[in-house]
Amino acid sequence: MLKKDMLLIDAFRTEGVNIEAMAETLAGFGMHCLGCSLSHGETIEQAARAHGVDPDLMINALNEAAGLKE
Repeated sequence: MLKKDMLLIDAFRTEGVNIEAMAETLAGFGMHCLGCSLSHGETIEQAARAHGVDPDLMINALNEAAGLKE
C-alpha cells in the first residue's frame, strides 16, 4: 500500500504498481508529477496539500489506480 508519507518518486518505484494509471490519476487532480522535480523530495501528502487536494482522497485514488487495494 502506498502511504501519505511516501515520497512521490518512491510511490512510482513501488514494485507491481500501474504507473500509467497513477500518472493519469494525478493528472486528474491537476498534478503532473512525473515531470516535476519536486516529486523526488515531496511526500504524497505534501504534494496533495500544495495542490489543494485532500491527502486522504489522493492516497485512496492512487492506491486504487496502482492496483494496491487493502
